[in-house]
Amino acid sequence: MLRDYRTAFPIAAFALGLSLALSPAAAAEPTPRDVIKTYADIAEAAYSDSAGTARTLKLAVDAFLADPTDDNLRAARAAWIAARIPYMQTEAFRFGNAIIDDWEGRVNSWPLDEGLIDYVDTSIYGTDSAENELYTANVIANTSLVIGGKKLDTSKITKELLADVLQEAGGVEANVATGYHAIEFLLWGQDLNGTGPGNGNRPATDYDLKNCTHGNCARRADYLRTATDLLVDDLSWMAAQWGPDGEARKHLMTGSDEAGLAAIMTGLGSLSYGELAGERMKLGLMIHDPEEEHDCFSDNTHASHFFDALGIRNVYLGAYRRADRSLVSGPSISDLVKAKSPEVDAEVRAKLDATMDAMNALYLRALTTESYDQMIGEGNDAGNAVVQRAVDALLDQTKSLERAVAALNLQSIKFEGSESLDNPGKVQEESKALTGTEAH
Repeated sequence: MLRDYRTAFPIAAFALGLSLALSPAAAAEPTPRDVIKTYADIAEAAYSDSAGTARTLKLAVDAFLADPTDDNLRAARAAWIAARIPYMQTEAFRFGNAIIDDWEGRVNSWPLDEGLIDYVDTSIYGTDSAENELYTANVIANTSLVIGGKKLDTSKITKELLADVLQEAGGVEANVATGYHAIEFLLWGQDLNGTGPGNGNRPATDYDLKNCTHGNCARRADYLRTATDLLVDDLSWMAAQWGPDGEARKHLMTGSDEAGLAAIMTGLGSLSYGELAGERMKLGLMIHDPEEEHDCFSDNTHASHFFDALGIRNVYLGAYRRADRSLVSGPSISDLVKAKSPEVDAEVRAKLDATMDAMNALYLRALTTESYDQMIGEGNDAGNAVVQRAVDALLDQTKSLERAVAALNLQSIKFEGSESLDNPGKVQEESKALTGTEAH
């Protein structure tokens, strides 16, 4: 039987094939203003697609909660996976735009201490954490919680409770109460397989009011419904920020050319290097820890990495294929770099192609051989090599993006770093110190 995450592959293959073939028409002498406009147009389209697929997810979740069958749970999971496709392509807009960075945690924070939300297997997860007093708070099972010494009423699961009270409660980033990954956990449950085969296996009856498993089925349904509604709200808000009168678009279009181009390149380099190559890939590979897998409950990580990388390519080439298959394109950073240095532009394009080749190999391995958490497992030389190849391609790509920054004569740009890349010895020491002391 096909695993749920495979539903994304035809779209991924289609997106890659179209992306590699794109040669958007470039102005003979592109202007930075036109390039910044294209960038904003792509952001608006990608966030609008993200909001649209989240609304489809909401329909699937509502249908499942109305009739909690195995088939309807599979449909809701498939809708979640489809919703990740456009959203991951928006991550290339992070790091260079404060309005996104200040908001992003509401929709894509990870990793999360899922014991905050619902029941967990404590034999694997553990029972407490020195860093997090809410490690196993289980808001679904409790109508009141004590946070920072104060007793709070959690009897009603509302958007305000999730977003304003529980999200990063106590200043702990792992207290993730909202967004894609909270919903993912509620749809799949814990992945108790470590680096072995299999993903989360939450039963549909966890939401069946007549045949309830694990208790609190009505509150669990309220949480899933509320978190999904909140995701739609948040993504719709961000899409509007990139519309004709949106603050994100206005900020870029009324700022200096250099500031706009710097925002674009900062996002591309930071996602390529520190975030994707480092925090999301190299870290987990170094310590062989499935808890460092991005979409860890669904085993959809291969797709998330693929579409992150595709998002970088979209922005550099100034072309994005929308969910309805229409194309948003225009003058691009590539055009500007080519006007300054054709050699550097050709180099960046070649490196982007190499990255997508590596990501495609990773994607195909996930479909045919083993999931991403198995690939990063200790002793899996073949799987480790596939992931390392993608990391190496991203690092190589980043070096070429740095050359593009120099070609554009942009000043004071700093790409986000990662301890796993910049100080791997420290990461390994910390990992050894934690071994045997924390189960999660």
